Amino acid sequence: MDPLRLCIALCPLAAYVMLLGVINLSSRPLVTSGGRDLAALALGISGLMLVGPMELFFPEVAVERFGGYVWLLLLGLYALLIVLLMLILRPRLVLYNMTAEQLRPALAGVVSELDPDARWAGECLVFPRLGVQLHIEPFFAMRNVQLVSSGPHQSFAGWRRLERALVQALKGASSSPNPYGFSLVFFGLLMVALVTFSVISDTDAVAQALAEMLRR
Repeated sequence: MDPLRLCIALCPLAAYVMLLGVINLSSRPLVTSGGRDLAALALGISGLMLVGPMELFFPEVAVERFGGYVWLLLLGLYALLIVLLMLILRPRLVLYNMTAEQLRPALAGVVSELDPDARWAGECLVFPRLGVQLHIEPFFAMRNVQLVSSGPHQSFAGWRRLERALVQALKGASSSPNPYGFSLVFFGLLMVALVTFSVISDTDAVAQALAEMLRR
């Protein structure tokens, strides 16, 4: 792979990996929605998509009319695809830097506040008034937890209320940094170093590859 394509493929991925590492090294939990989590992942692999499927199935016929701007159209199509996935996927919440055992006390307080009729069934939790049904999925390796919807009938407004309540409940919570975060930051920095060395060592190849990609 030439230096330009290597840079395009690895730079967004390195930024995403380092962001995950910083989040896991934080002493506070982070609550985010499944949509935002998917959007961050999509940005992280956007470079791989660009030098992979987009370039492989590049519409050469469109270059005659739009030139290098075809890349903007392809990136727009990719963004629309991600938005579509965010809209059709079932709602979920992702809690970084937190275990299921640490989450349960805060979740118990949120349950009594949002819906007194809420009830547990093993790992599943049902909010009849909110229209929310979920189950807990821990990811032990990275010490993260997901609240995943159970069943197709979900209230998105109820999920937003649950997210806001969890953010408030965990505002003062603290947790010890996850040691695995160091490995993520290390691999992110390693990718940045590899890309930097590759680009600096052969600038002529970068210029030639850029001209090829823009069809100049």
